[in-house]
Amino acid sequence: MLTLADILEARERVRETSRHTPLEHSHTYSSMTDADVRLKLENFQRTGAFKIRGATNRIATLSRAEKDAGVVTASAGNHAQGVALAATRSGVDSKIVMPEHAPISKVKATKNYGAEVVLSGRDYNEAADRAHEIEREEDRTYVHAFDDEDIMAGQGTIGLEILEDCPDVETVVVPIGGGGLISGIATAIKERRPETRVIGVQAEGASSAASSLEKGERISLDGVDTIADGIATRRVGEHTFPYIQEYVDEVVTVSDSEIAVTLVYLLERSKTLVEGAGAVPLAAVLSESFEYDAGETIVPVLSGGNIDLNQLTNVVVRGLVETGRYLKIRTVLKDRPGALEDLLDIFTAHRANIYAIHHDRTSREVEMSDTEVEIELEMRGPDHVDAFLSDLREAGYDVDILA
Repeated sequence: MLTLADILEARERVRETSRHTPLEHSHTYSSMTDADVRLKLENFQRTGAFKIRGATNRIATLSRAEKDAGVVTASAGNHAQGVALAATRSGVDSKIVMPEHAPISKVKATKNYGAEVVLSGRDYNEAADRAHEIEREEDRTYVHAFDDEDIMAGQGTIGLEILEDCPDVETVVVPIGGGGLISGIATAIKERRPETRVIGVQAEGASSAASSLEKGERISLDGVDTIADGIATRRVGEHTFPYIQEYVDEVVTVSDSEIAVTLVYLLERSKTLVEGAGAVPLAAVLSESFEYDAGETIVPVLSGGNIDLNQLTNVVVRGLVETGRYLKIRTVLKDRPGALEDLLDIFTAHRANIYAIHHDRTSREVEMSDTEVEIELEMRGPDHVDAFLSDLREAGYDVDILA
């Protein structure tokens, strides 16, 4: 059974490898929510995420024979990097199985930390199946991404840091994938300050913990679909679930749109880069997915910052669309001189800035006397978009919104 004593011991084991990450008050999000919001910046951790804590603690507990045989694990990316670095620092050979579509940046980083990478499976669960095969074939020790009390104890050191840096914290908000992070943090928090709430957050497209709590038993999802790949697991852990039941006050979900908007806010207003899973706790606060009081001290744990650059582009665009900052439209003009100029006069009147314009006379979807136009625009917000579209339609243009 995981205890506060285990987490205190873990802190001594991980002290030289992991960092005590910053806990910073945010004027921006405090103003937006009327709460006292302080961000726990685990995206500043070594390897870019919290996983180095649990991995270091688990490898430190291996026997000499287990270290000589090497370790194997499965991961969508952050645990992979944590195990790779922790193993390399301890002189242990590591083999990491990652899903076939794992972000390229995470695959490269894992290799750079000294691990052998095997790509297998559509998601974490299928990668884990292959990793267990390697465990049996090569007699390696399997280092679970979350369902292990030594892993949970390592992650729980975040809870100790939060209480040290913010002794009067009222609510801690933590992402949930398999549950290792929240189990460790919640144990540390509740055993030292029981009155502090612990709120778990999942993506709507990967809500195994939320569904399991409703039914009172672990359930397995048929699949997962979310931009928060770091918490895209089909089932919460066997060992983590009891801690979630005992220590976590509430589990809520957020949409991919809310995650994308939060990621854009963090980039633009806080100059802070996080991945989808790292944005989930703040997304829950900003979207008021759970109730909190004015002035309440809330600590969202921004669990990691290892986002693939290709995904970052897509997520930023999605966030700009959701906040009315980006608009892509399609309309049809008569194929005659001056038709495009007439359209652009409306753009000028609204000061809508054009990113790109595509003028197509050959589209089979319009009459031969017409031309199709697709235009990407920078806008100033939802009200600006609504007024702009209203004037276009009032002028007789049939407008399709593409993004």
